[in-house]
Amino acid sequence: MRAAGRAIRGAIGFLTRIPVGGTEADWAAFRRRAYSLPLVGFLIGGLAGSVFFLPVQPPTLVAAYLVGLYLLTGVTHADGLADLGDALAVHGDADRKREVLKDSATGVGGTLLLGVTLFVVALGALSFAGIGPWRALRLVVAAEVGAKLGMALVACYGRPAHEGLGSQLVGELTHRSFAPAVVVSLPAIAAAPNGLAPALVATLATGPAVGLAVLTWGHRTLGGVSGDLLGATNEIGRALALHVGVSVWILT
Repeated sequence: MRAAGRAIRGAIGFLTRIPVGGTEADWAAFRRRAYSLPLVGFLIGGLAGSVFFLPVQPPTLVAAYLVGLYLLTGVTHADGLADLGDALAVHGDADRKREVLKDSATGVGGTLLLGVTLFVVALGALSFAGIGPWRALRLVVAAEVGAKLGMALVACYGRPAHEGLGSQLVGELTHRSFAPAVVVSLPAIAAAPNGLAPALVATLATGPAVGLAVLTWGHRTLGGVSGDLLGATNEIGRALALHVGVSVWILT
């Protein structure tokens, strides 16, 4: 139980800007427990999604959601998304793409992918901002937990592309670590409001689907995955999950 608490504290330090005072022992525990990723997804989704209870117009709710989300999580994972955009845009072999991923400068590809993803998140949130605060909160939580489950999939099934922060996580976890991460994610779809269950399932499943796509691309193109790909999985998974969830809700 103590180790689980350390792992969650390490995950909070990795995924958010919340000052939990993490230690090396917390980081080590986090690296061995993939289930801590979706658990912190509940925390992030709950805090960021609480803005939908504000008595303001939908565009203002969306603005508050975006501001709160990135104040809470920082820009580390968005930076990984930008690096992926640059790697997708550059011509060359795997070594060249790995060099671009390591480069701290953001190019046109990174700027474009980051801008489009933020736009997709904003439009997704706007599409359900008026359906009621509890439904909106549940969709946001499911999207956040699913995005973290996608990160867990990449970390558990990936192999390190190079040495770095990401390799400390990817190189430590094994396939067996993914099942507990799935189990702790299931409350995100439990006790769904009337008519929202299919949407929550689809929202949660989108993150791992994105993770599988990123994992496949990383192995085929780079020979493995990196911390940048973990961050990109989180950002893309969240953005697409919001749209998938509200689309399924409308269709069902």
